Amino acid sequence: MTMGDTLLNVSLVSACAQQIRQHGLKIFAISGAQGSGKTTLAASLQQALQQDGLRCGVVSLDDYYLSRHDRQRLARQIHPLFAMRGVPGTHQIERLHQDLRLQLQGKALTLPRFDKANDDSSANLPAALYDTLIVEGWCLGAVALSAEQLSFPVNALDLKPNVATWRDYQNQQLEQCYQPLWPLVQSMLYLEAPDWPTICRWRQQQEDVLWRLRGTGMDPATLQQFMLPFQRWTESMLNGHIWSGVQRLQLNESRQVVNR
Repeated sequence: MTMGDTLLNVSLVSACAQQIRQHGLKIFAISGAQGSGKTTLAASLQQALQQDGLRCGVVSLDDYYLSRHDRQRLARQIHPLFAMRGVPGTHQIERLHQDLRLQLQGKALTLPRFDKANDDSSANLPAALYDTLIVEGWCLGAVALSAEQLSFPVNALDLKPNVATWRDYQNQQLEQCYQPLWPLVQSMLYLEAPDWPTICRWRQQQEDVLWRLRGTGMDPATLQQFMLPFQRWTESMLNGHIWSGVQRLQLNESRQVVNR
């Protein structure tokens, strides 16, 4: 990949597809912050593999969000901020673990779906066998932080009452439940954004598209609040606190690959 190539061009999709075919990968993961292009890359890669005759499934980490009922229970038991989906601890991580193991064993999967409009779990996909499963998500590859790193305030959420309980639980979940999954992923690509302000701009661009297409979406003030819970873990990953097995692909502000 040369300087200036765009993220989602034919060369990158082709290179990923070749890697999957050459090594017979059953699981391929794409990690990256919101707006980095991981969902589009996953869809393009799925299409390329299907054209080669491979049975290829795609699932997002978002599809494993806890139901609204389960998050409300978590909010009562741990901290009110867990009513909002997104951060480590708000996923059906045991189910993802099970699905990854089933995929490695060559068994059929019944993949979940999450309806973001209703903020709740939706109907599962029909059971299917996949030659390759593509998993994409914003915190794939994230690792737990030290107590010192965790105590450092990053935004206004850190000023809320008892917020240390919320942060500590996320960190505990990463260490005990999420990190053991990463070695099950046979290859993981990390789309590395330049910085947090760029990620927020990318995410705003997504909302702008929703406004144009559907006449609905988050206004800038609402989006700013929505992004706060993701900041700590996103910035820690950008700063190198990430699973050592990832292949990092650095992007510029235009989502162009600047190295590989």
